[in-house]
Amino acid sequence: MRTERRGFVIHHGFLDRPAQERLVETLRGVLQEAPLVQPVTPRGRPMSVRMSAAGEYGWITDRKGYRYSETHPDGQPWPPIPAQVLEIWREVSGSARDPECCLINWYGEGARMGLHQDRDETDFGEPVVSVSLGDEGMFRMGNEERGGKTESVWLKSGDVVVMGGEARLRHHGVDRIRFGSSTLLPQGGRINLTLRVVT
Repeated sequence: MRTERRGFVIHHGFLDRPAQERLVETLRGVLQEAPLVQPVTPRGRPMSVRMSAAGEYGWITDRKGYRYSETHPDGQPWPPIPAQVLEIWREVSGSARDPECCLINWYGEGARMGLHQDRDETDFGEPVVSVSLGDEGMFRMGNEERGGKTESVWLKSGDVVVMGGEARLRHHGVDRIRFGSSTLLPQGGRINLTLRVVT
């Protein structure tokens, strides 16, 4: 089922359970090459999510600021974006280009992501595609300017969100995780993939 809210296009149940399981197994291999790290904001505050990436670039944050980097914080190049992930992008994004970054965020119990814009990319005409795996997350959709009324929706495992057009620069975030709501990840938690064209 496909719905649209504030320009965010939500493909509910886009990935069935076998496809989710295959993707999780693939991501385990990616994370062996590029382990999850707990990033800190430029002010030195640890984030509640853990992050990694695949592709030509990964998005990182530390005391030097928010930015894309061609290497993992350990200095190694990021592994390539898996074929299954590229297939999702090609089916839903409407873009003629392939993504250059697949950001991997892992949310444990109590983790969240405050309202933010994705503004570190060069071309805002290219969408951001988000893939949810594991526990349900409360996804909040705001406005291009900070503040004002927002809407929220629970994203379930297998849901895919396309943030393009009017939604591309809207603030968005994840307020909370319904920990234990999915059996996909044996120890619980939520994996969120966000695919972006960087340059």
